[in-house]
Amino acid sequence: MSQEIKNDRVYTKDHEWAKDEGDAIAIGITAYAVEQLGDITLVNLDVAEGDTIEAGKPFGTVESVKTLADLFAPIGGTIVRVNKAALEERPELVNEDCYGAAWMVAIAPSDGAALGGLLDAAAYAKLLSDSH
Repeated sequence: MSQEIKNDRVYTKDHEWAKDEGDAIAIGITAYAVEQLGDITLVNLDVAEGDTIEAGKPFGTVESVKTLADLFAPIGGTIVRVNKAALEERPELVNEDCYGAAWMVAIAPSDGAALGGLLDAAAYAKLLSDSH
C-alpha cells in the first residue's frame, strides 16, 4: 500500500495536493486517492485557462473502474494552466505519476495566504493514519 506523501506541497481532506510553483499553484490528487480509486479510466477537467474558480468548487471529475469522483479546487483564483491534453489522452498517467506528470490544473491564487488553510505533509499523514 503506497501512502507516499511529498513534503514540498500541502494537502486537502479531499486528498488533493497543491504545490506552489511561483506563478501559480499546481493541483493534483494524492497517492492515497489514486489507491482508493483504482485504475483511472477517464479524467474530465471542466475548466479552461482564464476561468475563475472558488475554493471548494468542483473543477472536474476522475473516473475509475470503481467509481466517479469530483475534483475540488483547494484554493480560489484564476486557472492559468490545464493539463487537459495529457490526461485526456492518457488518464493512466494519474496512476503512474500522480505527483508529477498528472498534475491537473494550475491556479493563480486570489488570496496570497490561500495555502495556509491546507494540511502540511505531517498533518495529512495523520489524517490518513486516523482514517484507518
